[in-house]
Amino acid sequence: MLWQTLTGGERTTPAARRQAQPAPQGRPVVVVEAPAQPIAWETAGEAESGSFLFDRWPRFACRRPWVVIAGAVTFVLVCGVLWGTMRGEFGTGSFTLPGTESQELSDLLTERFPSAAGDTTEIVFHAPAGITNPEVREAIEALLEQAAELPQVLEVASPYEEPGRISPDGTIARATAQYEVGANEVNDHSIEALFDWRDEVSTGELQVELGGIVATAGEREPPGSSELVGLAAAVVILLIAFGSVTAAGLPIFTALLALIPAFFLIGVGASFVNFAPFTPQFAAMIGIGVGIDYALLVVTRFREALTTEENVTEAVVKAAGTAGHSVLFAGCSVVIALMGLWAMGIPLLSLTAMGPAIAVGLAALVALFVLPAILSLVGHRVNRLRVPGIRVAAVQSQSGMGYWLARTIQRAPWLWLVVATAALLVLAYPALDVRLGSSDAGSNPTSLSSRRSYDLLAEGFGAGYNGPIVIAAALESEEEAAIFDALPALLAAEPNVVGVSPALINPDRTAGRIVLIPGSSPQDEETGELVHHLRDSLPELTGRRVDALVGGPTAIFIDIGERVQDRVPVFLGAVIGASFLLLMVVFRSLLVPVKAALMNVLAAGAAFGVLVAIFQWGWGGSLIGLEGTGPIESFLPMMMFAVLFGLSMDYEVFLVSRVREEYMETGDNAEAVARGLAATSRVISAAAAIMVAVFLSFSLSDQRVVKEFGIGLAVAIFLDATVIRLILVPAAMQMMSDANWWMPSWLNRVLPSLGLADASTREPLPGAAVGE
Repeated sequence: MLWQTLTGGERTTPAARRQAQPAPQGRPVVVVEAPAQPIAWETAGEAESGSFLFDRWPRFACRRPWVVIAGAVTFVLVCGVLWGTMRGEFGTGSFTLPGTESQELSDLLTERFPSAAGDTTEIVFHAPAGITNPEVREAIEALLEQAAELPQVLEVASPYEEPGRISPDGTIARATAQYEVGANEVNDHSIEALFDWRDEVSTGELQVELGGIVATAGEREPPGSSELVGLAAAVVILLIAFGSVTAAGLPIFTALLALIPAFFLIGVGASFVNFAPFTPQFAAMIGIGVGIDYALLVVTRFREALTTEENVTEAVVKAAGTAGHSVLFAGCSVVIALMGLWAMGIPLLSLTAMGPAIAVGLAALVALFVLPAILSLVGHRVNRLRVPGIRVAAVQSQSGMGYWLARTIQRAPWLWLVVATAALLVLAYPALDVRLGSSDAGSNPTSLSSRRSYDLLAEGFGAGYNGPIVIAAALESEEEAAIFDALPALLAAEPNVVGVSPALINPDRTAGRIVLIPGSSPQDEETGELVHHLRDSLPELTGRRVDALVGGPTAIFIDIGERVQDRVPVFLGAVIGASFLLLMVVFRSLLVPVKAALMNVLAAGAAFGVLVAIFQWGWGGSLIGLEGTGPIESFLPMMMFAVLFGLSMDYEVFLVSRVREEYMETGDNAEAVARGLAATSRVISAAAAIMVAVFLSFSLSDQRVVKEFGIGLAVAIFLDATVIRLILVPAAMQMMSDANWWMPSWLNRVLPSLGLADASTREPLPGAAVGE
């Protein structure tokens, strides 16, 4: 009922429309400057009487544009006031992974051993004169006293008080600052104080570097630069696409109109839930591209409608009734894909997905509710302030590169399908060797203190000192405490173990902790094997009388990788299934959703293959400033797939909606595909170019994970907008012919109506492949 209320529940049949309307005419190429006579269209997306969202609201927005704009501005101001009074801090909650041994260990220490539950920072000293030199020792001890006074630091372990903290050559030492909370709860003031202290005290004679999870968290880049680069690239691309400063400015303006309140609402939400610190950047990355894309589609259809409709109001209604459908369903697809991350069972990722989901939702609402009012004010002035040397046709459905390409593919669709699919499979091949994990600080650029600390620890003690493993247990008796106290000696004999700390037991002797140093780096496969070996062997080492747990920063990322692998079928089923149902309802077809799902998976596989080749195998890594290889971040594939699947559904809806409109007009599948590609190829290419530019701007980051995300999505969107939309979709739709729009009559009756005409009611052409 809600969908029928928004989109118009009563549906006029195609036959009835054909009686009420003149026969369709061929649509010539119309240049912006040239006048044209109106023609009668019978389209799948045409606004119908009674539709609130696609007919009555656009007309109201044209009658009262300033009321609509004032309402939008008021909403932004209210969100700003809420942000100013209720905003929270990002990353103020601890990282949780329910149902894993790492989380169980963290909960145990928090409950019974709070002083050992927080995260740590490794303070690494390098003194060529020798750590034990009296002057150097005096200086280090003074610095450790200062470090102990830093905000949120509980205590600092001195290299002179515990064995094994000075390297064999005597030039490198490590101290450990124990924080009272986890890394995500260390506030910005404490992080700033830590790095300011390091900058003040580090000298040529006594180098001081910071490592560990707290220091790494403090090196996250502030937002701003990448977003500006992406916006600048979007402006250039829009100017080329539209050839008009006015038309190009509308998508930028509406994207910002959605993104600003999205930032405000995300900030307010941080008061109630644990948003990750990179949530605003993630929301900006998706929100900028999607906001521009949605407005780009509507403005394009508005400029086209101005050449065929009697007045501006009818052009706005026409754009809302055609492009509006695409925006609505594309926005729903993106939100569904992002919300599918809840199926992963990783709260941090699920909550992080809410940020871009808010941005996408607001972008769709602005395009549907506010943009019609703005277009009514702009009217025919949308083509003013033309860019010299750029002349763009407003209507291009029977000419241009898109039409020529479609007709070329239609001559040999099988050949194009096989060649394009083979190319994507070749790109996807490296994904078979994907190794999920967490890249360590050794992959960071040397400009970061965490990387210099990593190198010093690896040089002085071995790479394993950069990724300690924590072992803890609940102790219910003195007998269990004695067993746990003797455990370090047994652990030292295990393979790939180079160091074990003495057992640390809390004052009331109800919990204990041991820190173990592996012989391999945190991102090495051998470290993961050691974690699993310890979990299997600890029951035997304790005589099954102490329930010892294995966790810590290194182990928790191993657990994340396993959780991701376990939940992949659930996640894929949830996202693909929901999107399949949505597309089936939108297009009243079975084959179109199947095709879309298969091709999106193919594009995602190719993007993952490129990621593995660059970041895991090291191919071309130096070209993007990559200083080392390592595993793909555990959470990246599923988060990237969610975003990619949603965005690629945008292009699917944009293209297939137009093909469906043309099919409803002509009844000729081949002509409809050619016209649809011709009419949308410029829009899709411009939208994809904007997305690629935005994502590539994030690949300029020093952070490896940001590079992975930016390059992965840029490659995926590029392949989706070129190989998938320009080659595979036309080839597949040509081969399926009229069966593209086939659906069993019983299923057609069961599915809800969204106010769209049923393409399967078209009278088939002779010999057409129409199912019964």
